[in-house]
Amino acid sequence: MISRGHEEDARPSPSPEKGWIKADFHLHTAEDPKDLITYSARDLLHRAHTLGFHALAITLHDAVLEDSSLSETAINLGIRLIPGAELRLEGADVVVLNLSKKEAAEIHKLSDLAAFRQRRGKSALIIAPHPFYVLGGSMGERLLEYIDVFDAVEVCHFHTAWFNRNRRAIEIAEAFKKPLVATSDAHRFHGFGRHYTLIEADPDAGVEGIFEAIRNHCVKPVSPDMTNAQLAKQLWCMFVTDKWNQWQARRAKRG
Repeated sequence: MISRGHEEDARPSPSPEKGWIKADFHLHTAEDPKDLITYSARDLLHRAHTLGFHALAITLHDAVLEDSSLSETAINLGIRLIPGAELRLEGADVVVLNLSKKEAAEIHKLSDLAAFRQRRGKSALIIAPHPFYVLGGSMGERLLEYIDVFDAVEVCHFHTAWFNRNRRAIEIAEAFKKPLVATSDAHRFHGFGRHYTLIEADPDAGVEGIFEAIRNHCVKPVSPDMTNAQLAKQLWCMFVTDKWNQWQARRAKRG
């Protein structure tokens, strides 16, 4: 069941002592090799701490962020930082959690992902992100073919009361008994904190304990509808502000 909540609600959630972990497992930061993003991973961690998050995965495009000082910052803030990446395989994006740089570099095709799944078993978590959103890399109906590879299906943040491409993803998740997880897929600072998943798990269970709770459907995805004004702002950022910033960055590189 998806909690709609309120789009403006980014307040702290129940503490882990009460049995719920607030998590977002699809995030991008300035360290991303493909997108121009204005805030760093460290900025994100401090914002997450303010908003009461307990677990995060920074999922750069086709790259794993490995930084021991960042991991130390997360520990000091009481946040479990799980390594991950958003990999584009045969035109489709997949989110893979708890993998190394070396492992990510060896995954080039969906068949490689299936082999990784077989090899790693329950120690990794694989999510199908925005599977039916055509503007990004999406699995589309191939999700059916590879459904056994995935542990969970993402509820994409980009939806309103009248536009929601998550519906088909939800149908498939329910048909194959896959849990739904809500994420922010944040590329902008203001986009983080409104969409997340509450996981019923022991805060000391560790990464695999969190993954097991997700597989057991002990989750509450929180993904409020955008208002029309918020949709307009999002589209402006995507097609005007971001394009302008990318053009300026290319111009600066050319000198």
